[in-house]
Amino acid sequence: MRNTLLAAISISALTLSSSQPLVAQGDNQQLGNVHFETSCNEVAQRRFDRAMRYQHSFWYAAAQELFEETAKADPECGIAYWGVALSLLSNPHGAIPAPNLVPGLAAIQKAKAIGAKTERERDFIDALTLMYVDYDKVPQSQRMRSYLGAMEKLAAKYPKDDEAQIFYAITLNTSASPADKSYAQQLKGAAILEPIWKRQPQHPGIAHYLIHLYDYPPIAEKGLPAAKLYAQIAPAAPHAQHMPSHIFTRVGYWQDSIASNTASAKAAEPAKEFAEQFHARDYMVYAYLQLADDGDARRVVDDMIAAQAPAPAARGAFFALAASPARYAMERGDWKAAAELKVTPSAFREAMATSHFARALGAARSGNPAAAKGDIAKLEELRDQLKEAKDAYWANIVDIQRQIAVAWVLDAEGKTDEALKTMSAAADAEDKTEKAPVTPGPLAPARELYGDMLLAHGMAKEAMAAFEATKTKEPNRYRGYAGAAAAAEKLGDKVKAKENYQKLVTLTEGTAAARPELAVARKFIASN
Repeated sequence: MRNTLLAAISISALTLSSSQPLVAQGDNQQLGNVHFETSCNEVAQRRFDRAMRYQHSFWYAAAQELFEETAKADPECGIAYWGVALSLLSNPHGAIPAPNLVPGLAAIQKAKAIGAKTERERDFIDALTLMYVDYDKVPQSQRMRSYLGAMEKLAAKYPKDDEAQIFYAITLNTSASPADKSYAQQLKGAAILEPIWKRQPQHPGIAHYLIHLYDYPPIAEKGLPAAKLYAQIAPAAPHAQHMPSHIFTRVGYWQDSIASNTASAKAAEPAKEFAEQFHARDYMVYAYLQLADDGDARRVVDDMIAAQAPAPAARGAFFALAASPARYAMERGDWKAAAELKVTPSAFREAMATSHFARALGAARSGNPAAAKGDIAKLEELRDQLKEAKDAYWANIVDIQRQIAVAWVLDAEGKTDEALKTMSAAADAEDKTEKAPVTPGPLAPARELYGDMLLAHGMAKEAMAAFEATKTKEPNRYRGYAGAAAAAEKLGDKVKAKENYQKLVTLTEGTAAARPELAVARKFIASN
């Protein structure tokens, strides 16, 4: 059994680290400061702290390598294998990658087999065990709730242990229900971290996790201090360069998001963190499109398509590769191009669903509802597969996409009342959930699409309400301003129309924007 465990861990190391460079020497000032006290020898302690600096910035392969080096420095350091298992979780906001489950379980079992010299270390090991044991029988969401309970007890047991509090705080976010609009868990986690940050201003995990905890529309502005500092705390980490854009996206700071993700993609290249590059570029494309900077958006999309194919387990990369071309078509209203998008096969149903959704919506809105029905059938199939896999979150998101596509097919078939009812239900369903961190936002907000449909049928007052609601939730979106301006103009509200048209023009200043809505906006402003 012992040899089996070692083999599983070694195979994982080859899988995750073979494409990675050795961790950089002298990284102390480039990744922030972390001290996680262990009972291991002095050399192992230093290596463990280095590993934690990488781990807190989600640099998993490098962290895993250093945790393994920690174990070599002290073979009796059981907590080192806890670190290996921790790195194999990958991004805790998503499911554990399938290839990591067996080696992750092996690592945490080895941690338990070696044991730990302190009760605190044993408590950390026991808590993380809950994320791996019975992974083939118990859904990730249920295991995450069990882990949250264990981390809550651990944090209460060691109230002066900052690392215990930090790990509990981020688990409050990863386990939060997307349906809870009070954001109680997220605000609780942030309240834990804010005072620790004052004591440890250079700790990368604190700034990082505050961004995640505040990455929700009503509370996003609270995350701006962390967003403005995290990249400075850990300048060598590609993820630290990217993460501020989560908040910048929420508040509509598009130039800041572009700068953040440009730096992230640049930092990821020499580190061969290709998945991080794709993720950063998707956020970059989204930001460029809000500025109507279609040329730069197209350049980034082309770079993604031409790039080296992602590793089979790179969930975020496959999602970005599906989403960015779809965004480019849909944000510009190029429905024919959306209908002709290719679907890249992958192990990730939500990524393939993104392409099928764009194709279905594109076909319906370009006058070919019959063609949309094949992609709607694929959305139904993918939704059902996600349900069967007990991935309730993505099953719900894909079903919302299906509802939107069905609504626009009904509209194209002249079934206006049924189309509006279906589109309204889809918008309501989307309002009850949250976007996943893997994406800067839906390909198009459902309520914004509802506004488009209402406006097309002369229901300007209702359309205005839909666009205003979208602007509150997704501020500074190009199509939000354009839709609100058009609705106000149809209502005869020249003041509100001019206000929104002016915001549209101001938003796109400094770019070579040439979209038709801008010509309408400038003409209206000039004559009013």
